[in-house]
Amino acid sequence: MQLQAKLLSSPHELPAVAAVLLQLRPKYTLESLLAQIEKQQVQGYQLAYVREGEGNQVLCVAGFVISEKLAWGKHIYVDDLVTDSAHRSAGAGRVLIDWLKQHGKSLGCDQLHLDSGVQRFAAHRFYLREGFDITSHHFALGEL
Repeated sequence: MQLQAKLLSSPHELPAVAAVLLQLRPKYTLESLLAQIEKQQVQGYQLAYVREGEGNQVLCVAGFVISEKLAWGKHIYVDDLVTDSAHRSAGAGRVLIDWLKQHGKSLGCDQLHLDSGVQRFAAHRFYLREGFDITSHHFALGEL
C-alpha cells in the first residue's frame, strides 16, 4: 500500500477530509464542521491528509497552523490529528507526521507541537514512538 500525504488545496477535497476529522471532533455535524473549518482557514488553519495511492480514501488528517512565539520560535502547531479508525496502525499517522516535519522545515519552522487529551493513551504511545517529548502540562479554563 503506497501512502501519500498532501496539503488540502481544493474545497472539493474537504468533505472527505472532514468526514475523518469528525472521528476526533464528534460534537460537530459534517455541515457544522465544514463551516468551522472554513472560518478557521481565514485565520491560517490548514489541513493535510494521507490517502492510499491515487484513491479517494482519506486515511489520516491533520489540522494545523504555522505560528511564531517567544517560547518556540517559528513552528507548526497541530490542532487536530486523527487516523480513520478502520486504518489505524497501518502507517498513515507516521506518513503524516513525516510530512508535517518536512513541510515545517521547508517553511523555516524550528519545531512541531501538539497537545493530546490525557485519556488518549494509544495516541501518546504513537507520539512518543515518533520522537515527541512530553515538555509541559497544558492548563485551561473551560468557561470564562
